[in-house]
Amino acid sequence: MLSFDGVLLDVLRLATLALAAWALADALIRPAAGYVAAGKLTKPGWGAILALSLVVLLLMGPMSFLGLPAVIAAIVYLVDVRPAVRGLSRGGSGW
Repeated sequence: MLSFDGVLLDVLRLATLALAAWALADALIRPAAGYVAAGKLTKPGWGAILALSLVVLLLMGPMSFLGLPAVIAAIVYLVDVRPAVRGLSRGGSGW
C-alpha cells in the first residue's frame, strides 16, 4: 500500500534529479567563453560540480548528508550562473 510519505519522497527525489539533470545539460550547451566573460567559475568547473551533484542525487537521494549541497549547487547554477551566461550570449539583453 502506498503511503503519503513514500509518494512525497519519491516525488522529491524525481524533482531534484530532474533539476540537477537540467542544470547539467544547460551548463554543457553554453559556450565556455560566456562563463569567463560573466566572471563565473569556468565551464569545466561547473560541469564537474553539476555532474557530481547528479551522481550524488542518483546514489544517495536529496535527503542525505551530501544530497542537500548537491541540490543547492544545481539551484545556484540555475539562479545565478545561467542568467549571467545566457545574458551575455544574447548580447546582454534580458528580453
